[in-house]
Amino acid sequence: MQKRQVMASGIGGGLATLVDVGTLVLQTRHGTPVPVAAFISAALGACVGFTFNKYVAFRDRSSISASQLGRFGIVAMVTALVMALAMEIVAVKLRVPTVLAKLICSALVFVGWTYPAQRRVFVPSLQESL
Repeated sequence: MQKRQVMASGIGGGLATLVDVGTLVLQTRHGTPVPVAAFISAALGACVGFTFNKYVAFRDRSSISASQLGRFGIVAMVTALVMALAMEIVAVKLRVPTVLAKLICSALVFVGWTYPAQRRVFVPSLQESL
């Protein structure tokens, strides 16, 4: 694990999370159910995450390909589904305030799934294994 990649990916994740949380808050304030809002906001955050991770964290200068978008799409969809499930548990069932629950869930999902999976999207030697 490269420290620079982890740090940069974490920063990209932070930016993506800002978009994600902002969208989540707006949606829930307007009555969208938490799991649905968590899914939609995670998908928007994924767009920010793709761009930042491709060009900054993993310094991937290759052209964007359908294959790479497909791999990232799989990672983003799984991330969004895991976030929706985690938010259902933490925010709804455990009644942790939404933004705090989002931050807790985001950190856990990043370490356990998102970073390891994104390495397989952006690091050429790992791309065959996803």
